Order: sequence, then C-alpha cells, then structure tokens
Amino acid sequence: MLRAMSDVAALGLAGLMTGSGIGHAVVPGYFRGMVPDRLPAPGAIVAVSGALDVLAGALVAAPATRAAGGWLAAGLVTAYLPAHLDPLRRTGTATRLYDRAPGIAARVLVNLGYIGWAVAVARGAGRVRRRPAAPRRAPRG
Repeated sequence: MLRAMSDVAALGLAGLMTGSGIGHAVVPGYFRGMVPDRLPAPGAIVAVSGALDVLAGALVAAPATRAAGGWLAAGLVTAYLPAHLDPLRRTGTATRLYDRAPGIAARVLVNLGYIGWAVAVARGAGRVRRRPAAPRRAPRG
C-alpha cells in the first residue's frame, strides 16, 4: 500500500513538472510575463526553466532516479518563488487578480505546497520497501 501511494505521489509530481515544462514551450508569453523585469533574456530563462521542468518530471517518473528528480523539482520551484513575489512591487497598479496581494499569497502558498510535495517524493524514494528478489538457484552441474 505504501509503495502504491508513493508511486501515485511521484507520478503526480512527474505529471505536474512535465506539464509545466511543456507549458513553457506552448505558451511562452505567459511565463515570460512572470520573469522579473530586472532579469535579462526572459525568453532564454523560460526555455531553460521549461526544459529543466521536463527533466525533473522525467527523473521523478523513473524509480531509479526519483530522488534526484524530486530534489531537482523542489529546487526549481524554490527558485521560482521570487518570480511569484515580484508583483508585490506593483500591487497598486496590478490589473490581474493574481498580481494583487491575495493572488500573490495564494501563488506562494501553492508553490510552498509543491516544494513540500517534491521533498516528500525525494525523501521517500529510497525508503519505500520493495519486495525482496526471489532467491537464485545454484547452477546444476
């Protein structure tokens, strides 16, 4: 049962990260709009972060690399937090709800949840008990 729950959590995270990475390629303008103005080359930042999201998703999907993928996902989502906090500098002129204080708080809280999810997947990857392999028979002869 623990194994199944761990797999569901990991595969859900893999889907989230892969979907986010694909989203970076499909709607790059949305993600470019989240890159803080003070950073150079928002298009390159979006492309690289999208590729890293897909990599994290692929690593999490495979049990052998799940821990590394979970830590990568946690690191990436943590690195994205400043992009979610940046709109606080201009809440007085924000036209979109998610760029106003309540929307920013919701985005940060959701992303903190994603970080916790990724850390749980990474930490749990090596702890899930696997069935022991069947004993090998000695060769005849």
